[in-house]
Amino acid sequence: MTISVMCANDAVLPDDLAHLTVTRAGLDRDSLRAGVAKAMAPLDVDRVIVVGGAELPDAFCGGVVSRLMIAERLDVEIAYVAPAATQGTAAWGLPHGTAAVDLALTGTAVTVPLIRDDAAVVIIGGARHLGENGAPFTGESIVDSERLALGEITTVLIRPTRAEPGVEGALQKRFRQKWIAGRAVQTGGIDIVVERDGVRADRPVKRSTIYRHHEDWKLVSPTNRITT
Repeated sequence: MTISVMCANDAVLPDDLAHLTVTRAGLDRDSLRAGVAKAMAPLDVDRVIVVGGAELPDAFCGGVVSRLMIAERLDVEIAYVAPAATQGTAAWGLPHGTAAVDLALTGTAVTVPLIRDDAAVVIIGGARHLGENGAPFTGESIVDSERLALGEITTVLIRPTRAEPGVEGALQKRFRQKWIAGRAVQTGGIDIVVERDGVRADRPVKRSTIYRHHEDWKLVSPTNRITT
């Protein structure tokens, strides 16, 4: 197996990965594009280990997977090494820290749903539809054909799931949220701000859809292990 490492600029590279080919990148689109292209330059690469940093590790992993999706290279296995527990590690049942490094080197990949939005950004941990400056917005949100809300909306929560059909949506509440599963969460309205894995978009939009991509991805997971 040929492995490349994509490491966030603010990440500490684990010693056990230092012998591999390592490419560093930032969260911005140009840096990720150049970094993934460099990491994938060897034609025989079949696993990419993504090492997240202290800030927004899920967003960094999502950025790497987004570039692979755009390049039509979802045949490549992804191993995610987060320095601490995140929304993404919880969603996918992954370890973090040293245990994640061990899994990245010895684990096998399973096929899981890939959740993205209409701007071609992959969601690893979760997303939100909210109003500008934290204020409510006026609109409608649905999961597949089931309505979540109509009228004044504070925040729509979206998260990926390992189980079919692949995505869940809920309205943010002080206590328990009612999650609805589907293939897509669509929100339309006035000045919607999209937040993906903790990163808010620069400009509000009138509509946003977060949905299951037509192709799944290969995530190295604790379900099965191999020895090397």
